[in-house]
Amino acid sequence: MIPIEIKPNILMLKGVHLDSNVYFLKSRDEVLIVDTGTGVYWNRYISVAEREGYLDVEKVYIFNTHEHFDHVGGNEAFRRYFNEKGVEVVFVAHELTAKTLEGGDDYVILSFYYGRRFKPQKVQIKLRDNDYLRVGEVELRLIHTPGHTQGSSCLYYEEEEIMFTGDTVFLGIYGRTDLPTGDFEELVKSLEELREFRVRLGLPGHGGIIKDWRANLEGILGELL
Repeated sequence: MIPIEIKPNILMLKGVHLDSNVYFLKSRDEVLIVDTGTGVYWNRYISVAEREGYLDVEKVYIFNTHEHFDHVGGNEAFRRYFNEKGVEVVFVAHELTAKTLEGGDDYVILSFYYGRRFKPQKVQIKLRDNDYLRVGEVELRLIHTPGHTQGSSCLYYEEEEIMFTGDTVFLGIYGRTDLPTGDFEELVKSLEELREFRVRLGLPGHGGIIKDWRANLEGILGELL
């Protein structure tokens, strides 16, 4: 696994097999982890992040961009790892995603697709559109982008013009809307909203980095509209 360092403080680990990409953002003695994959390869991500110096922290925030198992299946394994080291873990999600995770709704989470069950988990911080999450000295704004799922959200790191996009938008393509709680019209509205943000790098849930943000979104919207 080859880590990709995104200056000044982000580590990108491309998802193995069916996993989502996993991101680590470190600020002072805290780290934010964006999505955790299915949980099958959790130790690989932890091993690389530790080697790269991202896990010497006192507090961990785990943010799930949406409800699907390939993004949330590793939550519990990550939590156990840090708790065994005496590190506090706080789960964060949009309030709609949080409701699904706390209810353990396997139909929406799609855990059955992976031959697994999702154990309901408590989400300590439930965010709404335009709420902020502070990690160390970094502030990130939640942008609610329904369409792929009802709770799908992006995190905007405005100071560095970086957007964590989950499965709302990828390089050259958008997230599918034919799964439970998906909505094509809502997704188009979300993409139109995202197009207006100043973004230097888009960090998606799967695939490569989006480097030309506006052109990427205009190309996708041009095919959809």
